Amino acid sequence: MSGDGDVLAQREVALVDLLDRLLAGGVVITGDLTLRIADVDLVRIDLNALVSSVGSEVPSPFEELT
Repeated sequence: MSGDGDVLAQREVALVDLLDRLLAGGVVITGDLTLRIADVDLVRIDLNALVSSVGSEVPSPFEELT
């Protein structure tokens, strides 16, 4: 008997299909990076990003210059 985990582990997904799926629904990326030496924080980077596709039916917030 094969479990569902085995089927999902063997499934191959093309990179373009993965990107298409992520952009269709959107993805939020967050993270923190701290460079510390001898318990002294030297560099701290906070990352917050939203990646999503833009539909053509959504009007642009910018006016076209004519």
